[in-house]
Amino acid sequence: QNGFAYCQSPECFRCSAPGEGLNQRLYHSLQEYAKRYTWAGMGRVHKGVREQGRYLSARPASIQRPEVFFLPDLPSAPYFSREAQKHDVELLERNYPALLAEFHSVYRPPTGASPTTPPGWKANSTPQGQWLTFYLVNQGVSVPQNCRRCPRTYRLLGSLRTFLGNNVFGNACFSLLAPGALISEHYGPTNVRLRCHLGVRVPPGCELVVGGEPQCWAEGSCLLFDDSFLHTAFHDGSAEDGPRVVFMVDLWHPNVAAAERQALDYIFSPGR
Repeated sequence: QNGFAYCQSPECFRCSAPGEGLNQRLYHSLQEYAKRYTWAGMGRVHKGVREQGRYLSARPASIQRPEVFFLPDLPSAPYFSREAQKHDVELLERNYPALLAEFHSVYRPPTGASPTTPPGWKANSTPQGQWLTFYLVNQGVSVPQNCRRCPRTYRLLGSLRTFLGNNVFGNACFSLLAPGALISEHYGPTNVRLRCHLGVRVPPGCELVVGGEPQCWAEGSCLLFDDSFLHTAFHDGSAEDGPRVVFMVDLWHPNVAAAERQALDYIFSPGR
């Protein structure tokens, strides 16, 4: 339906969370937060939680359709300027050589007719080709064995001002597309974040399409996009070109206020 499919993984919050039970948990968590802290500045969060069930059940076909939580009245566009999160973008780009070196330390090109998934990497479902991810933070939870293998990259995450590090919507990983790979069109779980891709290794023939708008990565440069828009990625290069690799990290949408971020971290804390 609509050219995309759920991943069917019970570990995936986006694919397993929607439903009436989630709506009730969100409202209970918001009330709990407000009693413990404050209702001040919670207008949009309250509206989003209150209308969540109606939104998820009646949402029209659209190029933007977050699967789990929609915060109303946020400015939206498929792509955002690097100025939207200038500090974190520049910090990531300055550390590109360190990230590149740590990528090479955890990934070796496969050999043989039936290559296995390298240690620490996760193979993702795709209609064609291979898509691997090496998570340092997965849905707000650090992956200790991978963090130990990439210490400089993991420390860098702690220096980012807008990383969703304590929230199920927050991820940080190396993402690898092998030549010939295609990621099915899909929507992300929420519009409260921007997904940042730092180009680590970008051969010819690779493209990201968000909301129908194509863009290409560049090595050492960041690309910011709202993954609640319908999006896909592909690598049309040859085997000799090698894989496309980006470092992916989830940052707060710049128009989510500090009080709202605190409340959403509480409501969507891992394990809640």
